[in-house]
Amino acid sequence: MPSDTSAPSTSPTAGYRGLLRNREFAGLYAGFTLTVAASTLSGFALGTLVNHRTNSPFLTAVSMYGATFATVLGALTLMSVADGKRPRRTLVALQCVSLVGVAAQAVPGLPLAARFGLLLVLGFLQSLGTGTRMGLLAEVVPDSTYALARSLMNITSGGMAVLGYATGAVLLRYLSPQEVFVAAAALTGAGSVIVAATVRERSIRPTSRPGLRRTWKTNIALFSHSGQRALLLNLWVPNGLVVGCEALFISYAPEHAGAFLAAGSAGMLLGDLTVGRLLTAGQRRRCAFPLRLLLAVPYLLFVLHPPVPVATAAVCIASAGFAATLPLQEQLLELTPDPVRGQVQGVESAGRMTWQGIGAAVAGGVAQHSAPATAITAVAAVSVAITVLSRPFVVRARAVRVETADVRADPR
Repeated sequence: MPSDTSAPSTSPTAGYRGLLRNREFAGLYAGFTLTVAASTLSGFALGTLVNHRTNSPFLTAVSMYGATFATVLGALTLMSVADGKRPRRTLVALQCVSLVGVAAQAVPGLPLAARFGLLLVLGFLQSLGTGTRMGLLAEVVPDSTYALARSLMNITSGGMAVLGYATGAVLLRYLSPQEVFVAAAALTGAGSVIVAATVRERSIRPTSRPGLRRTWKTNIALFSHSGQRALLLNLWVPNGLVVGCEALFISYAPEHAGAFLAAGSAGMLLGDLTVGRLLTAGQRRRCAFPLRLLLAVPYLLFVLHPPVPVATAAVCIASAGFAATLPLQEQLLELTPDPVRGQVQGVESAGRMTWQGIGAAVAGGVAQHSAPATAITAVAAVSVAITVLSRPFVVRARAVRVETADVRADPR
């Protein structure tokens, strides 16, 4: 796990270009970039298709983020494959199966029930792939640059989402959703090829076989730890509710949804760039709480039905608050034993994505019985309340982390 999180991220040896000179990291990074682009395109295409067919805010929100519901199945059943003996082979296999699922969405006339079924399958595979990728990442890069590598992944996710949503909005003016799915499948396939060609099997994983029993054993230990529980709560719930706000953009303003989504992704990129690249570990920890508040507070403006430029700026500013995940992830990794860090990171990611799906479903359900603007404001207010009420538990988790570090330094 990271051994030098206090080092300034601006160190020349810890720059992004230095990371990209590592061939294996460059391969993981390129594969991740293409996967995010494919997911963004396919999600936007599916949301548009469902909105046209049903005109339902609830179904549209679920179609865009419904895959996240299935990630919890991966966390509860087979997430231990993330710490298996052949993580490269596992990651490539999972991406190939995902390729088949994305390509199936391009079948003309496919019933909506089948499309939602594919969403669940893809979400399950995505959760396992994320855990495997993050476990590989911790082995491919030096411990002292793990936080910087994770920051670059987050920045790339935001950047590709900007391009994906903007590109998706343009493509759907000239192409059908099925044709956009074909483009997403091509990107998924390219990502699989790059990972297979650049990443080698290099693992310090335990020799025990992954499976349901091992997954449950690690999960029980994870949720029995008070510090890890508090960190997971704050990584999952507040930003999941804010994603619920984003899931209502198409229902709130269909003609401006692409601009809102792109603005949100741009804000996420800027936040991760600033927090991950320019701040030290100590500075990141101190700004975690203000960032979690920033994530939701601007959405309270939607109760006033602001003009589109104001709403777009509010979305961009709010999304910078997603950078709060980086210091919380650093703290979680410091509390995680090395042999299970792939699974723990996979569980963290799966839970975060599942809560995004829950947030989308909650916001869509509220919007079904009220106005989208009312639902956005209400969900954002709940996110703020949870962030404020849970702050003492995060402070306590930081104290637990310090005590753990002291014990490791002095095993007596």
